[in-house]
Amino acid sequence: MNNRSYNQFCALASALDVVGDRWTMLIIRELLAGPRRFKDLLEGLPDISTNLLAERLKSLERQGILCRRLLPPPAGSTVYELLPVGWALKEAVLELGKWGSQFLPPSCEGVALPSIGAMALAIQAFFHPEQAEGVEETYELHLGKEILQVQVHDTELSIHPGAARQAEVVIHTEMACFVALLAGQIQPDEAVARGLVRVEGDPESLRRFVTLCRVPTPR
Repeated sequence: MNNRSYNQFCALASALDVVGDRWTMLIIRELLAGPRRFKDLLEGLPDISTNLLAERLKSLERQGILCRRLLPPPAGSTVYELLPVGWALKEAVLELGKWGSQFLPPSCEGVALPSIGAMALAIQAFFHPEQAEGVEETYELHLGKEILQVQVHDTELSIHPGAARQAEVVIHTEMACFVALLAGQIQPDEAVARGLVRVEGDPESLRRFVTLCRVPTPR
């Protein structure tokens, strides 16, 4: 008998036997943004130790949640990526994130900023399709050193790492400011006026994007 198991004939208990350990769901969150090197995972998971990360990755690999893959030259790096069983957790992760938004701290002060993977999921989780009718726009988000491309096609959204081939709107800012915008802690006009955000394209596009992806106010 596994002492770390709930040992219950229950689907939820069985799921938590696999992904219920501390850090495990956050590792999956990072990999939902795409393959990651060990170093990338460490950067996206502040405060996790290298030994614990290695242990969690081995466990998830044994469970068939993820695998290791060697990138072809010239990269030649080993990356971790989700297998279909791991990808099947995406909707659960998004819904859990929506539920958890009511418990968010009032500001980013004293806590780690979201990784680029966490932000990509947040944009997907809080996208408001009912407000996107008729919107056809590609946004290129420069968040510090990281870049995301977000495509809105009527009521559908897709998001990918890296620069877009052709973006109608390019937004430059830092992660802390972007979080504050989506959380409603600073308004788009104020952020632009204070030089915290630079927009290339339609000046109204920043307001439009924030409206489409704003995080609900915590309770």
